[in-house]
Amino acid sequence: MAEIVLTTLNAKYIHAAFGLRYLLANMGELKARTELIEFHINQRALDITEAILNRKPKIVGMGVYIWNARLTLEVARVLKRLQPELLLVLGGPEVSYEWEKQAVVATADYVITGEADLAFRQLVDRLLNNERPAQKVIHAPLPDPAKVALPYDLYTEQDVKHRIIYVEASRGCAFTCEFCLSSLDVPVRQFPLEPFLAEMEKLLARGVQHFKFVDRTFNLNLNTSRALLTFFLERYTPGLFLHFEMIPDRLPEALRGLIAKFPPGALQFEVGIQSFNDEVCARIKRRQSFDRLRDNFAFLRQHTGVHIHADLIAGLPGEDVASFARGFNELVALAPQEIQVGILKRLRGTPIIRHDAEWDMRYNAEPPYEILSNRSVSFAQMQELRRFAKFWDLLGNSGNFAQTTPLLWQEMTPFDGVMAFTRWVYPKANQTSGIALARLAEYLFEFLVHVQGMNPSTVGGAMWSDFQRTGRQDAPPFLRPHLPATNAKRVETHKAPKRQARHLAANA
Repeated sequence: MAEIVLTTLNAKYIHAAFGLRYLLANMGELKARTELIEFHINQRALDITEAILNRKPKIVGMGVYIWNARLTLEVARVLKRLQPELLLVLGGPEVSYEWEKQAVVATADYVITGEADLAFRQLVDRLLNNERPAQKVIHAPLPDPAKVALPYDLYTEQDVKHRIIYVEASRGCAFTCEFCLSSLDVPVRQFPLEPFLAEMEKLLARGVQHFKFVDRTFNLNLNTSRALLTFFLERYTPGLFLHFEMIPDRLPEALRGLIAKFPPGALQFEVGIQSFNDEVCARIKRRQSFDRLRDNFAFLRQHTGVHIHADLIAGLPGEDVASFARGFNELVALAPQEIQVGILKRLRGTPIIRHDAEWDMRYNAEPPYEILSNRSVSFAQMQELRRFAKFWDLLGNSGNFAQTTPLLWQEMTPFDGVMAFTRWVYPKANQTSGIALARLAEYLFEFLVHVQGMNPSTVGGAMWSDFQRTGRQDAPPFLRPHLPATNAKRVETHKAPKRQARHLAANA
């Protein structure tokens, strides 16, 4: 039983509710009267409601995000129908903007917009003292990071063993990209470095090896970046894996030297490029130097073992399919291990809406609010790009077909090759997910050999190499007649996460 329940619906079990842990860490003497319960979006609303009400809370705080908005509304409605006197408080990015017409907001008693680390505790104090604020929507001022209690000791042993451990050394973003909520969160605010590193030391001592930094601009503050890299480099043990989001065109020599000292597989950089079209970038206020970006990619690929996860967005105002294709081809040439093809989302509160009229931007009204069409890209074309993104993820990003996938563009550009496969395979598979690996391999083999006219031994050799590298020793029947007469080679194993390890093995 707990008077106060903090809860949310994570996208998957493996994710941990970082924001709720901040709320709990800052509850002061109310911490002992508060319980944090996590669910995921594949659970049923009635089961979630039952688990919450079993605690017999007076106050329930729920985090609302783009991925859980629909189910959260259902849970909120059932909670209030069963227990109308329950005080329901919402927070999170989905209800921090454009909340006036949201059904979930109408269902709740209070909503805290913005960063609620301190504001939630203040509201709960008032509610427990039978003081009901007159305003339903409470706008939390940006908290001073130095005054926010850090939440890292709230990661349980189960979290350490089975979940992604999120950390942050800063909040906010120095950039104003109109599609991103971080563009509203300025200025960048640093957490005091010494207390933060002390918490990282504790996590390392508890056996944490994978750290996902959620800072939007890891490499913005040179002193902080150097301190973080130095800290982890001095404590490196095999299996350590650090994920950072980085600004693509900022990589000074002081950072390059440190980055190069990490062994392959220890660092992953998520690099948001979004578009190579100068006019589109200017239109959405995306500032970046493409020359410096290219130089930084060349350095990272040639002189470091960094795993690069690069992002492109389809559907930006003014970028047609041909422009997006050119950007994709250029990014493939820069050779990041992964290219995340994202579809533009109209996140609540973002200024991307100022282009709606001029570019006829039409978004899905339901989460995750993806673009349906615009003046430059028809609905049919956008659907093809969605399927392209899915099949690229299965082939290019997964690491399962590292040698076979490039065969798609031996006679054409990467975009055209992957799109040709997408158009051919989708009517056959009639799905873009849930395709068994062996079945996907057979589709790829059939397309390359019977549609593209490639030599079956060439395709078979590449595919068998991919199969062996990912740990398979038995070739599927369609592949056996085309295997090279060579012994299975020993595959080096890496302690990086599975997907990253596949790319490491492919480059070995």
